[in-house]
Amino acid sequence: MRAVIQRVLSASVRVEGEVVGELDAPGLLVYLGVTHDDGPTEVTWTARKIWDLRLLREERSASDVGAPVLVVSQFTLYGDARRGRRPTWQAAAPGPVSEPVYDAVCAELERLGARVERGRFGADMRVESVNDGPITLVLDSP
Repeated sequence: MRAVIQRVLSASVRVEGEVVGELDAPGLLVYLGVTHDDGPTEVTWTARKIWDLRLLREERSASDVGAPVLVVSQFTLYGDARRGRRPTWQAAAPGPVSEPVYDAVCAELERLGARVERGRFGADMRVESVNDGPITLVLDSP
């Protein structure tokens, strides 16, 4: 599993002009990519890491301050553009595999105590954010 985590002052996701997920307070915007062999172990590890990473101001974590988390599915995180001009998406899990994993990460974050906002899986989304710092971290599960 791969997550790109940004510390944000605000963020929102729109689908066909409708806001489907929004952070109205400082928190984390997480773009989440799933690969073929991700399962419960990766879900638990990734959610815990997102929740406990000290990325917020004064070296605090989202769990320390109850910061909201906006999770957006993004299969393109597993794009490979090392050859040619057209990326390949072979490392990204297909929707029927990745959607339940994405949902499980969101559910695990909620179980840990996070207020989770979501994008809409598989939709053409418009994501707006105000990055704070800027702080952006790429996280790969072991």
